[in-house]
Amino acid sequence: QVQLVESGGGLVQAGGSLRLSCAASGRTFSSYTMGWFRQAPGKEREFVAAIRWSDSTTNYANSVKGRFTISRDNAKNTVYLQMNSLAPEDTAVYYCAAANRIVVVTILSLYDYWGQGTQVTVSS
Repeated sequence: QVQLVESGGGLVQAGGSLRLSCAASGRTFSSYTMGWFRQAPGKEREFVAAIRWSDSTTNYANSVKGRFTISRDNAKNTVYLQMNSLAPEDTAVYYCAAANRIVVVTILSLYDYWGQGTQVTVSS
């Protein structure tokens, strides 16, 4: 059974950094795309970043380009989201997701598995 467990969220001041981790288990993810999404209070869940496990091809939402970096560690079966220059509008619950697709998809409905989320709060 696939499990995705996020960690690394917390409270940070504007301009600060956090690194989120997503530990994946339950199968081999070499043919998967892994994504990060976020959901702020009262808003829909939105795409943040994605990475193709096989070759680390990435895709980012415009709102985070240049500030966030997604990466993966094969040995640890873990995906990371390094978040720099955080702003209050980045406050949300961040979710890790896995899609059994080679294409680096950004659409929420195309992801097959989801973690439970980790809260990120950025104070001004």
